[in-house]
Amino acid sequence: MPHITVDYSDALADNFDRRGFGLALHPLLARTVEGSVAGCKTRFRQIEECVIADGADEVAMLHVEVALLSGRTPEAKAELSRAVLGLARDHVKPMPGITLHTSVDVCDLTRGSYASHTEEERG
Repeated sequence: MPHITVDYSDALADNFDRRGFGLALHPLLARTVEGSVAGCKTRFRQIEECVIADGADEVAMLHVEVALLSGRTPEAKAELSRAVLGLARDHVKPMPGITLHTSVDVCDLTRGSYASHTEEERG
């Protein structure tokens, strides 16, 4: 925990430094929500097809969802959203002629029903 899902338009495939974003995001999350880098998990999903606004080809999207165990204040989640938004924008190279819609949603994992297990390989 936290679990991060990043959806991005295929137009960003060569311009979005996904690994750099993930490596910068994990310490940011650990500091902001008092967690650990070791618990962060980020997955990236390239969107092959989407319709944004009026459907023009010159538009792309990047959406980050951060799922945390419940209990953070609305203010803490808003601060985290702004920080993640800035970080995401920093990891996309400019693309002349393309309008990029970037968004972040911080949501709760329910403490009563969330379960996790980590097991290291034993040799």
